[in-house]
Amino acid sequence: MNSIPLTVIRPARNISGSLRLPGDKSISHRYAMLAAIAEGDTRLENFSTGADCASTLACVKALDVEVERSENSIVVHGRGPKLQAPTAPLDCGNSGSTMRMLSGILAGQGFSSELTGDESLSRRPMARIIAPLEIMGAKITARSGGRPPLQVTGGKLTGIRYNMPVASAQVKSCLLFAGLFAAGETAVVEPIRTRDHSELALRAFGAELKQLGNEVRIAGGQQLRAIEAMVPGDISSGAFFLCAAGLFPGSQLVIEDLLMNPTRARLLDVLILMGIGISVTQIREQHGELRGTVKVEGRDLKGITIAGADTAALIDEIPVLAAIAPYTTGGVEIRDARELRVKESDRIAAIAANLRAMGAQVEERDDGLKIPGNQKLRGAEIDSLGDHRIAMAFAVAALRAEGETRIRGAEAAVVSYPGFFNALERVAQR
Repeated sequence: MNSIPLTVIRPARNISGSLRLPGDKSISHRYAMLAAIAEGDTRLENFSTGADCASTLACVKALDVEVERSENSIVVHGRGPKLQAPTAPLDCGNSGSTMRMLSGILAGQGFSSELTGDESLSRRPMARIIAPLEIMGAKITARSGGRPPLQVTGGKLTGIRYNMPVASAQVKSCLLFAGLFAAGETAVVEPIRTRDHSELALRAFGAELKQLGNEVRIAGGQQLRAIEAMVPGDISSGAFFLCAAGLFPGSQLVIEDLLMNPTRARLLDVLILMGIGISVTQIREQHGELRGTVKVEGRDLKGITIAGADTAALIDEIPVLAAIAPYTTGGVEIRDARELRVKESDRIAAIAANLRAMGAQVEERDDGLKIPGNQKLRGAEIDSLGDHRIAMAFAVAALRAEGETRIRGAEAAVVSYPGFFNALERVAQR
């Protein structure tokens, strides 16, 4: 396993070693977008190496924002609140984050722009941002069902109070970004609290927000100022290695400088409930984001139920938690996860199909899965469906399977973590 795509995963004895992961994808997206509309030059170290964040940078450049990039850092020369109309469609690639959040900024610009994406992104629903942005005063056209490409015609926006029907950090972020350009105050009310990277990033860049429970408000007309930041390691990428170590009693793994944001670190609590030994040291903060060094010790895995607010908090980590579920003693039940059906793939269906291919019993439900424990998996041919989290989740499951596993479309990992398979090979002991 020396280059991507790496389709063959062999069983391992345990997981050991230390890792430092690329910058968190969610934070990297937000910092790059806000840097573009800030005054001054923003320097970001350990910026995400994933293709999704590269799509964000490409879109920012197409809006006449100068971006310098070295191996793992970028400098964004902010233009202030007024961007330049693009001369071609803005290609968001596979990144729903790019399309949804950037639409909020474009809604407040005095020009029209088109946002496109790859085949997978073109199937993903955008109606959830179109409706509130149009209430604020933007004009947006899309294909039937509110699917990309999107034609966004910016204009004079007016602040609104919006009760989100579905919990989504991307939709919340889109509306808060649009709120920067709106007259008056914009308030967003979430049914369940989601990750708060946008609120922290906006404050880091100098904006004032008011928060009360699940409602966050932002006043329009605020000027952002450039920052310098080191992006902490991506905890969603870290989840695959944490779960891999959890598969083997006796494993010991250290992940340095990992994101510890409380709206994302629920994963650690869940892994502890599943019996995995986890300790966190060297905790520190920058721009409101916590980070620390995580040590993982593998132990016998217990079952768990993930539902409600936990499902919202773990939406990116559910694929790998489901993939290791057969190895637990009590099984794993996942509820309230209908959102997984409209990700890069139908992740509920993909998880069920691939676990069955490896010989597991699985109950697929409309909004989740029930996966019994005490099962043995066998090596099989797995289809990632072009979904990075499915490819990586089943690479982890394959480490404890009997025989080799082949993953079709393993190259999808470049979306979030191009070096994933090499890193997994380094810590997998055979």
